[in-house]
Amino acid sequence: MPLDQVDVDKLEGRDPNKMTFLEHLEALRWHIIRSFVATLLIAIVVFLMKDFVFSTIILGPKESDFFTYRFICGLSDRLCFFPPEFMLLTRDLGEQFIVHLKVSFWLGIVCAIPYIFFEVWRFVKPGLYEAERRAARGFVFVCSGLFFIGVLFGYYIISPFAITFLASYDVGATSAPTLSSYVNYMTMFTLPTGLVFQLPVVVYFLASIGLVGPTDMKKYRKHALIGMLVLASIITPPDIITQLLITGPLYVLYELSIIIATRIEKRNKV
Repeated sequence: MPLDQVDVDKLEGRDPNKMTFLEHLEALRWHIIRSFVATLLIAIVVFLMKDFVFSTIILGPKESDFFTYRFICGLSDRLCFFPPEFMLLTRDLGEQFIVHLKVSFWLGIVCAIPYIFFEVWRFVKPGLYEAERRAARGFVFVCSGLFFIGVLFGYYIISPFAITFLASYDVGATSAPTLSSYVNYMTMFTLPTGLVFQLPVVVYFLASIGLVGPTDMKKYRKHALIGMLVLASIITPPDIITQLLITGPLYVLYELSIIIATRIEKRNKV
């Protein structure tokens, strides 16, 4: 029979080496359930804030008074650009409601990310040695911070350039994107970027267990750069400026990861 929450709390306080495989699965199940409940509660709040979420957040980058356009125009008139005016259409009867649910769910995940990382940490922590726990201190803060930086970068940098490029591209047809299409692109510009910005954390753990090292990362730096360009072309439109905008931070994160791997290598040799 499944364990109740009290039993799970007792399991999480036990020595993980003495827990059975099924007990590990039960503990993992409750971590997933709590993360889902947190996401669902935030998604409900977001759902109830429909007007603000859509008019200010989701549809913001398509408006000429969006922060990025005003900031760049304030730097120089030569750099100034704006997206063309276009209407968003719905072709299915329930499209607006389905999109509303989808937006609420994704924003629920974004806002719940610190708690989700906290649950991940609670599940992993009992299986770590004391030295490993000290080394991974700040895991939730670092992962959440990098994720939010990535999402904000995608929202304020990638989205305006990508929307302007895609909406302005003309082959002689009238542009009439659907609301669902627009939201899908906004999701693609932001969430994957937040995940990609976890690169230093991934390298930290891989270097800690000896799977990667600074020597190999330096050796394959050019290969990594090509991979970044390919990844940027996947999550951004075929616009060289937008691709470079995401490749640049990725390369900086890669160099930062090399520094992290170097420090871990020196620490392990002590």
